[in-house]
Amino acid sequence: MSTAVVPRFSAEEVLDQLHGGLIMLDAGLHILLWNAWVARHSRVSTQQALGARLDQVFAERISPALLRAVDSTLGYGLPAVLSSALHRAPLPLYPDHVTTATPARMVQSVVLTALDNARGERLCLVQISDASNSVRREKMLQSHSDVLKRQVGTDGLTGIHNRRHFDEHYARTLQRMGQAGGTLSLFMVDVDFFKQYNDHYGHGPGDQVLKRVAAALQGQLQRPGDLLARYGGEEFILLMEGLSPGQAAEVGESLRQTVHALAEPHAKSLVAHRVTISIGVCTRLVQSDADGRLLMAAADAALYRAKLGGRNKVVAAD
Repeated sequence: MSTAVVPRFSAEEVLDQLHGGLIMLDAGLHILLWNAWVARHSRVSTQQALGARLDQVFAERISPALLRAVDSTLGYGLPAVLSSALHRAPLPLYPDHVTTATPARMVQSVVLTALDNARGERLCLVQISDASNSVRREKMLQSHSDVLKRQVGTDGLTGIHNRRHFDEHYARTLQRMGQAGGTLSLFMVDVDFFKQYNDHYGHGPGDQVLKRVAAALQGQLQRPGDLLARYGGEEFILLMEGLSPGQAAEVGESLRQTVHALAEPHAKSLVAHRVTISIGVCTRLVQSDADGRLLMAAADAALYRAKLGGRNKVVAAD
């Protein structure tokens, strides 16, 4: 006597336990399958959905891109993918435990597949997954990447840009200037008699002075494109665009006076009993990398003349 085999599970049970949405559509966009995941996240029950048209079952708007993709899959039998990067929330689906009155839609990834059934009908299977966690991970990774980039380009002592960042920025600026043209002003700044300061007061106080000088210089920058960096031990470099030579000389003098006004004691300075700076500045029309190298050399030579001429002064290159 044979015993009938009782199925140990049903297809419906499997479909309703999936951690993702399944919708089956016919050529008229009528819903033939609507699993429990879709019902839960759409607030539309399976009973309400079955037999209804996809473009009419929701109270809210469906992405036109999704409807076009469904038409293409039904018409040509080609699969389609709507990634969360380009199509963030094509269907009005919402996360569990939404507490706000106007919740944001779930971030979705959607895959469309054509299926030809035994009757010769072409159907479209819509598979939906919650991409919210992936998006959050991507944002977190991007945030960490941005932090690392800032750390790599930041001077650990003063908190302003470091030489590596300046060199990269300078190279990009020269490339842009080579295409568009324009004037660049380069300021080389050196803290006067800093070795003597360290020898007398110690490296700890010396570090604090560098931080205060850097903050004072940074505080004088008013335009987003101006860039200040620590270029060496007690040396800073500043790049500004669009200044005339006279304007650049005025900026240099303003920087010198700002540091002088800090009134940081410097008993071993041979020019004043306070911390001062010397500045060499050069302004030129820059159209190539070669022009950029000449600009750097001219600003450095101007700084040398400022130091040779007594320090605590600004010298502009001819």
